Amino acid sequence: MNRFTISILAALTAACIFFPATAQTDLLSLLAGRGGGPLKMPAANKIAQAEKIIEACYVDTVNSDQLAEEAIKAMLATLDPHSTYSDPEETKELTTPLDGNFSGIGIQFNMLNDTLYVIQTTSGGPSEKVGILPGDRLIQADDSIISGVKRPNSGIIKILRGPKGTPVKLKILRKGVADPIDFLVVRDDIPVYSIDAAYMADPTTGYIRLSRFSESTPKEISEAMAKLRKQGMKNLVLDLQDNGGGLLGSAIDLGARFLNRNDLVVYTKSPSMGEHFYATERDGEFKDGRVVVLVNQYSASASEITAGALQDHDRGVIVGRRTFGKGLVQRPFPFPDGSMIRLTVSKYHTPSGRCIQKPYERGKSDEYRKDILHRYESGEFTSADSIHFSDSEKYSTLRTGRTVYGGGGVMPDVFVPVDTTGYSVYYRDLTAKGILNRFAISYVDDNRKELKKLYPTERSFLENFNITPAMIDEMVRLGETDSVKLNPEQLEISRKTIETILKGIIGRDLFETQTYFKVVNPVLNPVYVKGLEIANDPEEYRRLLSPRP
Repeated sequence: MNRFTISILAALTAACIFFPATAQTDLLSLLAGRGGGPLKMPAANKIAQAEKIIEACYVDTVNSDQLAEEAIKAMLATLDPHSTYSDPEETKELTTPLDGNFSGIGIQFNMLNDTLYVIQTTSGGPSEKVGILPGDRLIQADDSIISGVKRPNSGIIKILRGPKGTPVKLKILRKGVADPIDFLVVRDDIPVYSIDAAYMADPTTGYIRLSRFSESTPKEISEAMAKLRKQGMKNLVLDLQDNGGGLLGSAIDLGARFLNRNDLVVYTKSPSMGEHFYATERDGEFKDGRVVVLVNQYSASASEITAGALQDHDRGVIVGRRTFGKGLVQRPFPFPDGSMIRLTVSKYHTPSGRCIQKPYERGKSDEYRKDILHRYESGEFTSADSIHFSDSEKYSTLRTGRTVYGGGGVMPDVFVPVDTTGYSVYYRDLTAKGILNRFAISYVDDNRKELKKLYPTERSFLENFNITPAMIDEMVRLGETDSVKLNPEQLEISRKTIETILKGIIGRDLFETQTYFKVVNPVLNPVYVKGLEIANDPEEYRRLLSPRP
């Protein structure tokens, strides 16, 4: 762009103040027509100049920061569905679960009737150190009223979190104590765990449920596997259901634990970034025992890297339903104000060479996001016959030559349909209104001391605690107070499901998060049941990893 053009553009901006609309139009025409045709203008200059024109000439006052953000979002919207922009607050919410820790007071809480109930305190965390207990009600933090104020959970979290070392005055109500108790809690680093559960499913089979891939995942996995091996683990069920992914490095670390030295875990490929190969540097610590990986339609990204690597190397049996199909790699580009662009820079490929990114059209993210709904409507969640792969996406595993497919997620070696036998509209409405959770929290709050006395250990709770008819009746009454009318027939259809989930929530509140999975997995998780069955059947395990005729 020459000096004349720049001068004219500057004059155009100023013209909004001094010239009438007709003069401005003439000036635009002059600029466009100079030299016999349109002038070539660098895209960056065009965007910057458009912003200046809007700021100077638009009929109403505009927010320049908002203009810039909307322009960035609009540009990214023309690309793939996973390239996104986040403002400073959104960026913080996105990155905290992956950082592995944040600074806060160290409690898990639930809201019940606009009251914050402490479910658990972080072991060794700030709240536990000053004596805050499960069942306590937090009514005030500094000058902010918590109880009786309709705040979203995100708003409460914002109040309770803060820089490490900063104090917060809490006012607590405790059952059996007449007056509120004042606590001074000094915020500290609070770990964000990526493992929800790690326990022995039977005398020789360990179970690990991983909810995300964060910076702390490698350390957590090492500790969990060491603990399970001491308890006799020979085989492992790795649960990646509903795991939406996270950090690439953590996925590579996890996959490498089951492979041999120099085995390829994943590689990325891009016209601008080139190719990058990620292979194991040593023999994995668990390269001999049977491994079963559980996946479903919400297992994505880093979960698919791990599942794809083990499947391609014939190192583990994948059980469940076809995974999400996210094979695009995003690189964060942060701005000084704390906002960030996550831009797709490459595609990742499993060791056999397949890219499992499902199809998409640039600029049509809405249709892309409906893919899970389309799968449901096509019957894919109940029948593997509804799934079709193109022959052009056919690949072979690296050791036994089994056929696998790319182009739309990882297809499991053993398909397990969704179990809908305990589902009813009545159950759906109870869940949507949060009735099960609210009843369980209230029940534990009213009976905590007695429950702890009757069931002093997790094992005694698992073996002896049962949901009684009287508890179901009370839950039904709670539902009716919130417009969930009893349907006796549908209650009977869902009774087993409701009783199991209630017991799981109560167990979680009395003991720890993994207690919930110990209750629910054997009864309501058919993928878990099938995976455990295969892990304990050496012949079936070998057959599934053998070449198909």
